[in-house]
Amino acid sequence: MVKKQLTLASNEFERFRKPTRRERFLAEMNTVVPWAELCALIEPYYPQATSAGGRPPAGLERMLRIHCLQLWFDLSDPAVEEALYDSRAMRAFVGIDLGREPVPDETTVMRFRHLLEHNVLGEKIFEQVGRVLLGRGLKVSKGTIVDATIIAAPSSTKNAEGSRDPEMHQTKKGQQWHFGSAT
Repeated sequence: MVKKQLTLASNEFERFRKPTRRERFLAEMNTVVPWAELCALIEPYYPQATSAGGRPPAGLERMLRIHCLQLWFDLSDPAVEEALYDSRAMRAFVGIDLGREPVPDETTVMRFRHLLEHNVLGEKIFEQVGRVLLGRGLKVSKGTIVDATIIAAPSSTKNAEGSRDPEMHQTKKGQQWHFGSAT
């Protein structure tokens, strides 16, 4: 394996980093998902570079990895592009070094997703990955990242009828309790 020279975009200079849960999850998926088999399944449908010009297609495995990120983290096409710019762990999983290349844009991601949908490959990929993971005692399900904001509300816990509003909830942040609506 050829070792690439570090660019200023890499975070190899961070002395006090520790792996995050996301990094550990992606490292596990990197080793257990049968990438070569899945790429072989998609390759007959994937556009090839032509000598007629135009931009060559993004790498098949890279696009498949981006598609998996979308499924695992419940990301839309624009959201996965944004997440790849934002998350070092996701860029490392996909194999993107921002010092050398940009992230595939949301339209490229959308076209790949449509290619999988049009050729009914998503179900085949899901089944194949599911079999491999079950064989290793693993299961991956769709997740959602939630951004919760605590908003101040009146201190009264009673509504006009004199009873507690069933849509109001309480939460503790630090040593202080907050009462308000869950959004």
